[in-house]
Amino acid sequence: MNCPKCGAPLLQGAVFCGACGYKLEAAAVAPVSTNQPAPYSPAHGIHIDEDSRGQGGGYKYEVLHQPAFSLAVIQLQAEQSIQAEAGAMVSMSANIELQSQMKGGLFGAIKRAAGGESAFVSTFTSRGGPGEVTFAPGAPGDIAAIELNDQSFFVQSSSYLAGDASLTVDTKWGGAKSFFGGEGLFVLMVQGRGLLLVSSFGAIHRKTLRPGERYVVDTGHLVAWEGTTQYTLRKAAAGFFRSMMSGEGIVAEFSGPGELLIQTRNLAALAGLLKPFFPSQSGGGSGGLNINLGG
Repeated sequence: MNCPKCGAPLLQGAVFCGACGYKLEAAAVAPVSTNQPAPYSPAHGIHIDEDSRGQGGGYKYEVLHQPAFSLAVIQLQAEQSIQAEAGAMVSMSANIELQSQMKGGLFGAIKRAAGGESAFVSTFTSRGGPGEVTFAPGAPGDIAAIELNDQSFFVQSSSYLAGDASLTVDTKWGGAKSFFGGEGLFVLMVQGRGLLLVSSFGAIHRKTLRPGERYVVDTGHLVAWEGTTQYTLRKAAAGFFRSMMSGEGIVAEFSGPGELLIQTRNLAALAGLLKPFFPSQSGGGSGGLNINLGG
């Protein structure tokens, strides 16, 4: 149940609203159903346009062919720029100028490479008039166009596609917990105001966590999450043997408030399914593919 004055969620049995201090009537303090918890209304949240199109400072964007083969189309005004991961560009107008550089200098390039990214960042600038540039991820999947409003996001390194040139994108040390989670030692922190494009393998599922709500996600399915969320990594089940028998290794347990973006498919899991169909280095294996490249 919500406060009749400000609309904030109410705790069960509350006499005063914790947000505005409004004194509640007896009828307004009805028990909250455990099956339908009070909704969480974050101050910021993940702003994704439902029609997958929008505009910002000097650009318009549209995401086409969702969710399996998504393509982000960016329309830039004259002298406007957008940055992307090296190799993300699909096509561009002839007047688009492309520059690649080591963002953050040598140390920044080393951090990016250690985090599983390219050491170089590509900047696309429309010269002499409006121009178009399109981006797509390497694997089949979706693209989410997130409009940051002075927010902080954490992005799995392989999910970052492109973003407004004004955004701050830094590779952060994730500590041993990220290492044991199988996601590398680093995660990306994206901060500021502007457009952020993240990609997924498969479709993108959005999950909103209320304050204090806990939720568990397989680390191979993480795309991005708000900086307001806290997380820890642990085994999927109690005990090492049970966790391995379940087919799950390490999972991330998040605590709200905040929102998560989850990809519906796991690229590492697909690679594991395909592995028996490829020949080993020794050339043996009855289930391998026998490909003759000779004339």
